[in-house]
Amino acid sequence: MMRANKARDTRPEKRIRSLLHKAGLRYRVNTRPLATLRRTADVVFPAARVAVFVDGCYWHGCPEHYRPARANEQFWREKIDGNRARDRETDQLLSDAGWTVVRIWEHESPVEASDRIKEVVRGPTPPAGDVPPAV
Repeated sequence: MMRANKARDTRPEKRIRSLLHKAGLRYRVNTRPLATLRRTADVVFPAARVAVFVDGCYWHGCPEHYRPARANEQFWREKIDGNRARDRETDQLLSDAGWTVVRIWEHESPVEASDRIKEVVRGPTPPAGDVPPAV
């Protein structure tokens, strides 16, 4: 049964990647941001040093949707707590190395998530009325 859980190319990942590609952004998929760190990000922008992780609500303990398992409760609690701790450690290690980490829950709107990623990769865009005069 566990083999049925995809580690990459999940539906939320594919939708977000499609929107990013349509916006003209190019990225690497399922790769290590740091060669020395044995963890892969779902989407990586090497030049901008941005690593995106699309986290599953169950496996990463979403505060909104996670429901603890009833069978083998202690094992699953330790598993999910370990995943959360690894996520925090990954965020810290990447941050210390100069990377920006974007974490997205699988339940988030792909459009909103891709907009958030675009803003991080490209930087914030000024409001429409704040265009500097041409010189």
